[in-house]
Amino acid sequence: MNGPGEIGDGWLTISAARFESVPDNRLVSWVTNLMVSVDVMDGPNVEALSEWLRTEAPLRDRPGGGCGFLSETTGQDLQWGGGKSPECTVWAGALNNADLPAVLDRVQCIAWRCPSAVQVFLMDQQEAYFRVWMLRDGTLQQYAPTVPDEKDEGFFPDDYG
Repeated sequence: MNGPGEIGDGWLTISAARFESVPDNRLVSWVTNLMVSVDVMDGPNVEALSEWLRTEAPLRDRPGGGCGFLSETTGQDLQWGGGKSPECTVWAGALNNADLPAVLDRVQCIAWRCPSAVQVFLMDQQEAYFRVWMLRDGTLQQYAPTVPDEKDEGFFPDDYG
């Protein structure tokens, strides 16, 4: 059961305050950084998620579908710092006006080959750190602390922009 100002269907409850639009319910652009780390055998599942994001994913406060896509950041030809190739499978994208509860619901509903290895990193616009979600016992759970957050006094230094 959700409390006041919360959305979700029992397995995922997110404060609606995090997903409010600008005045007059008009969203021009609202960017969410999304990274998905999976077992190498789940590449096809992330490709399917990316296609869903590109063509069907619902938007926050407007009709239509499609909010972006994911690109692999750890392929053989891609290097990170340190002179070695990463030994993980990470996909990333910048989504525009994404309905985040719908995105997380979609991640949970995928038949992952190795669900325990799935990690979802979300950083919504105006947030300063990624929220980490993982599948455990078929349920997507948030593992990053929820407090303090960017709205809390003292989160940022006094001289911060």
